[in-house]
Amino acid sequence: MSKSEKKKLGLIPKLLIAIALGTLAGLYLPEWFVRIAVTFSSIFGAFLNFVIPLMIIAFVTKGIADLGEGAGRLLAVTVLIAYTSTIVGGSLSYLMSSNIFPAFISQDQVAKIQASSEIEVNPFFEVPITPFFDVTSAIIFAFMMGISISWLRKHGKGEYSYGLIGEFNEIITKVLSTAIVPLLPFFIFGNFSKMAFTGSVFAVLSIFWKIFLCVIALHLLYISALFIINGLYTKKNPLVLIKNQIKGYLTAVGTQSSVATIPVNLECAKSNSVSKGIRDFVIPLGATVHMPGSMITITACTFTILTMYGMDHSYLLMLRYMAILGIAMVAAPGAPGGAVMSALPFLPVVGIPSEGELASLLITLYLTQDSFGTAANISGDTAISVGIDKIFNKHIVKNDDYKDGFNEEIINAEEI
Repeated sequence: MSKSEKKKLGLIPKLLIAIALGTLAGLYLPEWFVRIAVTFSSIFGAFLNFVIPLMIIAFVTKGIADLGEGAGRLLAVTVLIAYTSTIVGGSLSYLMSSNIFPAFISQDQVAKIQASSEIEVNPFFEVPITPFFDVTSAIIFAFMMGISISWLRKHGKGEYSYGLIGEFNEIITKVLSTAIVPLLPFFIFGNFSKMAFTGSVFAVLSIFWKIFLCVIALHLLYISALFIINGLYTKKNPLVLIKNQIKGYLTAVGTQSSVATIPVNLECAKSNSVSKGIRDFVIPLGATVHMPGSMITITACTFTILTMYGMDHSYLLMLRYMAILGIAMVAAPGAPGGAVMSALPFLPVVGIPSEGELASLLITLYLTQDSFGTAANISGDTAISVGIDKIFNKHIVKNDDYKDGFNEEIINAEEI
């Protein structure tokens, strides 16, 4: 390794620097500078939204095709685990909210929160980049193609299709490594400069800091529990698993997008010795179907509003709401606030109109800490991928070569 490689700044320091500089820029620099940063973030965000469906098709299709035997069963197991985890997260959020929040919720805070969202910082210009597919269509297409290619290969066919998707996978991987990941710190800088300039984050946190501390604490406790459970199941040290996830967590905090964090999260899963086929399948899929962090936040925010306005917030009502959201959020766009936007049509289930003052309040509350919910989502993806790796190898395809624990030899071989 050369001296220049040794001195190269890692991704985590870059993300922390971007967060700090973005916050300072938003607080102390003029609006025109912040708008320049927001303009870049807007263009980069549009490019991300264009690449995201292609990324899902490339990784999920090849991941399923590589799995071969048991691909359909793995899909069912992964979706079931992801959905169950999402509902469990929401239920724990309700349990926390119902026992803690009523003690410090005041109706006088509603007007103050809404006032904090009036300031806007718009980009100087926007570049419309329309994706070929939306996220849901990409998932369905990837499932269809992956399972079909796997079936063809099982019958001695499909090598051309497999080669084509393999090369497409390499192309998207190259785009991620050369265009997406290196520019993430600048994207994060723009996001944080905007939030700091508008003051929305600080205004809401100054009023609801107790609620958000509870929500973020539950995020951390829940994803830690997922890592502990899956670590014990696979005989891997949970502390090492969590340590390897830090850069993925910080990336999600800055980008506010689960799918935008996929490239970094794939590296986290690799560091945790998740086999390539499983991580290429579970991580992109989990970014769209595994939403425990978002569910914890939406449940807590919805409970807060229902309590402030004296509306029904029984567990059975909230459970019906969560069960619907667990499915609806699959169609959430891979952008900041995607989950809460997908939830809006279903607010009438708990008695909140899908448009108007209360819906706007919910959006404001959610977006203020969307970064942390997203970070919990993607960290949970890595955690369940560790356990799913063992389930697939030991119980679906019955791979006798699979071994519990970390396998540095496999990681080193993949790097070569």
